[in-house]
Amino acid sequence: MDKHTKKATDEETEALDDVEFEVETEGEGLADASKKVAKLKERIKALEAEKQEYLLGWQTARAEFVNLRKRDEAEKKEYAKFSSGRVVEDIIPVLDSFEMAFANTEAWEKVDKNWRVGVEYIYNQLKTVLEGHGVTYLDPVGQTFNVAEHEAAEHIPVDDKEQDHTVIKVIKKGYKLHDKVIRPAQVAVGEYKTS
Repeated sequence: MDKHTKKATDEETEALDDVEFEVETEGEGLADASKKVAKLKERIKALEAEKQEYLLGWQTARAEFVNLRKRDEAEKKEYAKFSSGRVVEDIIPVLDSFEMAFANTEAWEKVDKNWRVGVEYIYNQLKTVLEGHGVTYLDPVGQTFNVAEHEAAEHIPVDDKEQDHTVIKVIKKGYKLHDKVIRPAQVAVGEYKTS
């Protein structure tokens, strides 16, 4: 290989590796080789540090992606869990109508027994379907009044201090879908007053 070819090859290598390679001349030998080895070791250290940085960045990005996927799945499940909320809110007045019909015992007893049994069966079937979808009704009688689940429609004077701020009766049932209140129960709350 002539001197010009060697120089062109050295320039290509230098451009590729960013490491200088020079043609050895007599007398430089060992000291020059030591410097080159030291430079190469530094370059290797820098490349390994860069590799670690890229690896750490990739691992972080991957972990963030996995967490994002998990969060997305949880949000989808939560959405599916409460997606029927509007339908339930629309059906609740139907339940109220059934209960108002049953509450008027005098008129209800006058209706043909077979027809009453059929209507009660439909009512129970509707309640069972709603319960299967996570709907429960609030029955707070005897519980302490809770503004998150109850709506005070009236206050009833009570003689027992233990019944102060306690739900005495339910005026209109409240409903929950899973753990979310769809409609608070309208209640009468006990109010203790000293004379």
